[in-house]
Amino acid sequence: MQRRDFLKMSMAGATLAGGSSALWATGSGSVVEHLKVQPAKYGLMPGKITEGMVSVFPDAPPPVLRVKQGEIFIADVENGMDDYTAMHWHGLRIPNAMDGVPYLTQFPIGPSETYRYEFTPPDAGTYWYHPHCMTMTQMALGLTGVLVVEEADDVGFDSDEILNLRDFRLNDEGQFINLYTGRGAARGGTHGTVMAVNWQDVQRSDHQAGSLVRLRVAATDTTRIYKLYFEDAVGKIIAWDGHPVDYAVPFPVSPDVPLILSPGQRMDVALRMPAVEGEVVKLMARVPGGTREMAVLRSVGSNAGRALSDLKPLPRNPVSEPDLTNPRIEEFVFGWSPEGDLPNNGFCGTLGYTFWSINRTPWAGDASEGTAALARLKLGETVVLRLRNESPNLHPIHLHGLAFRPIRSNKREVLPNMTDTALLLKDEVLEVALVADNPGKWAFHCHVIEHQKTGLAGYIEVI
Repeated sequence: MQRRDFLKMSMAGATLAGGSSALWATGSGSVVEHLKVQPAKYGLMPGKITEGMVSVFPDAPPPVLRVKQGEIFIADVENGMDDYTAMHWHGLRIPNAMDGVPYLTQFPIGPSETYRYEFTPPDAGTYWYHPHCMTMTQMALGLTGVLVVEEADDVGFDSDEILNLRDFRLNDEGQFINLYTGRGAARGGTHGTVMAVNWQDVQRSDHQAGSLVRLRVAATDTTRIYKLYFEDAVGKIIAWDGHPVDYAVPFPVSPDVPLILSPGQRMDVALRMPAVEGEVVKLMARVPGGTREMAVLRSVGSNAGRALSDLKPLPRNPVSEPDLTNPRIEEFVFGWSPEGDLPNNGFCGTLGYTFWSINRTPWAGDASEGTAALARLKLGETVVLRLRNESPNLHPIHLHGLAFRPIRSNKREVLPNMTDTALLLKDEVLEVALVADNPGKWAFHCHVIEHQKTGLAGYIEVI
């Protein structure tokens, strides 16, 4: 597709975003953000400044963006880099033209160009944003940020805290080393050398004693699967991947039974702070060789006397419920691929090799012409996607633009949360159900970015 055709698509998408569709009806009020993707530097390690990072500030992490459910969100993304870019709004069910996938929904944003994204998010919850062009490089260098869609009405918390979990690959001097490796791409991915929370070693914060804190945790790493648990905490999981949970989720308080958060996933936790000043709640991670602190929340001041029972249930998002009486079934096989031709990624980068495939066909590359959809779904129909992992590696499978509900697995009892990202275990066959209620071409890929960029990607079309 030529550049002028993408410009026509973008204009059509902007018109659609402001139209009267029930899914993304125009709201009242608006939030306008100017995000300049640019080189950055920051002190990721004590006493050392890491050069060559990417953010929307020259010396700070990407900001937490906030918009209310029903408000119009506008982001003017300016490209201050020499490379191309495009911004994806992970987990949001928005018009296809606003999804930020190069060549599938828009032309990549060139150096010194600005692209306007405009949409009204229908769902409240915790989401995030990252580039979908030069994806591996720009994400690994820092460009991942959290986007919060607040409920239309206050849900009763005293404070709200964000934890953005991600790695960086640095040497002892605090400078970047190779961002990916062929060995890692062909296996579980290349892990970082420095774990970070909000671009620092540990997130430390103060909250009123006895108050209620909404802790939003987002795994925005390119590779790492987090094993999380709490110490000295009274709390409960209230949302998963943006959507309120309507079933019992075990609250993780032991390293032996941690909560698993894979790349792309988010969890919202309601915490009651200790009543005594100076006492702390810790979010911990089980890591090779032991455990480490991720966040330490300290009680300060007088006891607010709040209780978890003070909170109302989160209002349900307007997601269509699948009708499982006679669903259509689509099968997808995720596995290795013989290394073949290098993928054609246009302006959006390639790792230089192909290792992975969906239905035994590797993704031909972002800029490849004539690539067929993995499946074509009819608007409004219920579909069960049968996801089969034929590799020994884990894959967080992410579907753009739609929400799905896990319903069964051959390996475990699944939590039936509405989600956009599901972790597929070794040799697992996982079935998820959805209503194809958002038209367009929706990217479908592994969120271990090295897997995505070496073949484990494609798209599903809703017509």
